[in-house]
Amino acid sequence: MSSRTIEIERKFDVDPGTPVPDWSTIPGVASVSAGEERHLDATYLDTPSADLARAGYALRRRTGGPDAGWHIKGPLVDGGRVELHWPLADGVPPEALAELATLTDGSDLAPLARIVNDRVAYELRDADGGVLAEFVDDRVETTDERSGTRRAWCEWEIELGPAAPGDRDAFFAEVERVALAAGATAPSSASKLARALGA
Repeated sequence: MSSRTIEIERKFDVDPGTPVPDWSTIPGVASVSAGEERHLDATYLDTPSADLARAGYALRRRTGGPDAGWHIKGPLVDGGRVELHWPLADGVPPEALAELATLTDGSDLAPLARIVNDRVAYELRDADGGVLAEFVDDRVETTDERSGTRRAWCEWEIELGPAAPGDRDAFFAEVERVALAAGATAPSSASKLARALGA
């Protein structure tokens, strides 16, 4: 069985070692959890002609973290991406292939990129303890499996949680204000996968 979530997030580039900002200055954020360290190792798959990427999809197998398993990320729609998740397995789950059936039958899938990410995750909570958002401080190392090109960088992501504020635009405006004041800059790429591939 798969699970389904909608990922709504903002990303920022940061220099290595940039101190994490004080997110409690954002209206509505009553507390910030202690950081939780995670080691994530993901392999992304696609067809030789990158049919999935051209259609806005990403297929990966990831170990580490609370959502280890197989994931499909869909195209960006209204500021969010649908993400489907299946438990870890050696091969692509048949249900995942069924989701991608108009793009591939799975026989031509091959490793596209490997992304290894050392992450520290924090929960931004409201006064009732609800998770407004999750902030992650990422140190990323990637390999383009087609060319062997390796890349490394640091970035911040902040993703809305189950108790996300009603006015997400105002919330993200405050997030951007705090992040930029702490030394972050606008993201240089739309996703880790795109950056791993030099896009």
